[in-house]
Amino acid sequence: MHGMTKAERTKQFILETAAIIYNEKGLAATGVDDILEATQLTKGCLYSHFENKEDLTLQVADYLLQKSYEGMSKVLSGPGGTTKERIFAYLDFYKTPLRPPMQGGCPMFNMAVEADDNLPVVKQKVAEALGKSQKLLVSLLEEGIKRKEFKPSLDAEAFAFKVLATVEGASVICRSMTTNKPMQGIIKSLKTELENYI
Repeated sequence: MHGMTKAERTKQFILETAAIIYNEKGLAATGVDDILEATQLTKGCLYSHFENKEDLTLQVADYLLQKSYEGMSKVLSGPGGTTKERIFAYLDFYKTPLRPPMQGGCPMFNMAVEADDNLPVVKQKVAEALGKSQKLLVSLLEEGIKRKEFKPSLDAEAFAFKVLATVEGASVICRSMTTNKPMQGIIKSLKTELENYI
């Protein structure tokens, strides 16, 4: 926050506050009034930072996707360790869906589900973010193969997709069923599968 002007700080505050509401309620269900109430700002102040609700929505989407990606890459580029340890740390990062790393759950998944038909611009942003996340996992797995940590028979693309799809899907199901238990089983089985390639 240092070195930011008052206007930049206000805009950042609006984005951070709105992000939590959007992530919990959904992009379409969140109204400008929800954001005004949470930020205690006037409509005039809000619209001095964003052109309209659509502009705010798109900027919040960018903010949420960026935060989500940063969280993931931070875990994956974790302190030293083998490739296996970093992938395991990534899986463990998601092991309590009822207390997700971000309030409201994974923004990438939340937005992917919601933006499918009615928000093509957001859908495109989500597709790019998911692609970036997949690439990050693939490159880490490929690095593990190069370092001879994993057998060359490991299909990095397929396993990365499996990890991403499983973790994201299981998070939503666990939260619907209000239990972390199935996720822990899924993570264990993904770890076992990866260990078969060591």
